[in-house]
Amino acid sequence: MKVSIITVVYNNAESISDCIESVLRQSYANIEYLVIDGGSTDGTQKRIEPYRERIAYYISEKDSGIYSAFNKGIREATGDIIGIVNSDDFLFDEDTIKKIVQNFRESGADLLYGKGIYVSQNDVSKIKRIYPSNPFRKNYLLFGWIPLHPTIYVRREVYEKNGLYDQSYSIASDYDISLRWFKNDEIKKVFINEWIIKMRLGGKSTTASLQKKKSGEDLQIIKKHNLMGYFTLAFKIGRKIPHYLIPQFINIRTANRK
Repeated sequence: MKVSIITVVYNNAESISDCIESVLRQSYANIEYLVIDGGSTDGTQKRIEPYRERIAYYISEKDSGIYSAFNKGIREATGDIIGIVNSDDFLFDEDTIKKIVQNFRESGADLLYGKGIYVSQNDVSKIKRIYPSNPFRKNYLLFGWIPLHPTIYVRREVYEKNGLYDQSYSIASDYDISLRWFKNDEIKKVFINEWIIKMRLGGKSTTASLQKKKSGEDLQIIKKHNLMGYFTLAFKIGRKIPHYLIPQFINIRTANRK
């Protein structure tokens, strides 16, 4: 079972190496790695260059945004399963993809998702936010529930049947595509109680200046999918509060083991 992992990057020379190495260190061998650079100008390409022989597909050119880059990678992917690791992020441990593949085989899932952790931009050993999840129930969507996007892995056929990222959204298309998947009863969805990803705080939608724009796009998407408008949006925003509080009461090593 081949797994295609897509990383998109633009001007992220500081952390792209950590991201790439987390993929290349995986104990699961049958990985097709695709790196899509949006024409970086900060030396990102130089950081990528030492890994070129181990990257199945690499392109560096201007694009129209992150979702354009995602779609470009998906079109080039040939794996049975497709996942995304953003350039600020890294897979939780060396066996992450091995566990994902094992669960796909055992469950017959079309879509699999797990849990994620946000870490400090400058100290990745420091947990800032926990993003838990749980087995899916459709009514959860009304209350703003959605798994952390980089924890979601899908069979390639899911993209083929349900379409790619809607590029009319600049910051929340991952929410839109996730709702398309989770509202579709024909897609078999399986939760695994595993940590999948570590994400540095400070990504495209995590800065305070962009939260208003993201909430606006979220509301458009909520209405598009016939959820409950501002009620769903309020719950979606409110769900983040305990995510930030949990790390205050747990030991980092304990979180890393579970």
